[in-house]
Amino acid sequence: MPKNLFQDIVFTLIMVLVMVYAMVVYNVAWDAGVSNDIFLLALRELPVMAPVAFALEFLFVGRLAQRIARRMFGGAQVPPALYTVAVSSVIVAFMCPLMSFAASLLFGYTSAAEIGVNFLRILVRNFPMALCWQLFYAGPFVRLLFRLIFGRGRKSVAAGSGTPSERDVRPAGEEVFSSTEEERGGQDVASGDAR
Repeated sequence: MPKNLFQDIVFTLIMVLVMVYAMVVYNVAWDAGVSNDIFLLALRELPVMAPVAFALEFLFVGRLAQRIARRMFGGAQVPPALYTVAVSSVIVAFMCPLMSFAASLLFGYTSAAEIGVNFLRILVRNFPMALCWQLFYAGPFVRLLFRLIFGRGRKSVAAGSGTPSERDVRPAGEEVFSSTEEERGGQDVASGDAR
C-alpha cells in the first residue's frame, strides 16, 4: 500500500501505535488485572515501547518480512490477501520476540539471572495475542485507515485521465511481486497490501 518513503513512515507509525498500545494494554491487564485504569496505565509505557518498535520494524523487520514472504511463494503469483497474511505473520514472528525481550529488560527486569526466564514468559504469553490481533484487527484496521488517509483503493483511477491506472489492469496477484527496488529508486517499501 505505501507508495513512497513518506507513506511507508506514516503506515509504519500508525501500525506501531495500534499494535504497541494493544499489546501494552494486554500486558498491563495480565499483570494488574482488568479495570478501566489499564487504558491510561498503558499510555505511560507507549512512549517507551513505540519508538523501539518503530525503529525495529521500519529499519529491519518490515523489509526482511517482505523478502521472506516473497521467497515463501517462490515468485509465484498469489492473491494479495495471502501475501498480506504472510508478511504480517513474519513481522509478528520477528517483532514479538524482539519486543518481548525489550519489555523484559525495561519493565520486568529483576536480575541478570532472570532475563531469559522472564523473556520466555512474556514471549509465550504475547505471541498468540500479537498474531491474532495483527491478522484479524490491527492489520485490517490500519490498512483501511491508510486507504482513507491517502485515498488509495484497489480500484483507483489515474488522476485526471479517466482511464484505469496500470495497477488496475494487472492480473490478480501480479502487483505483489511486480515492484522491484529499481522501480522504487532503491527504496524497499511495501508493495501491494503487504503491510
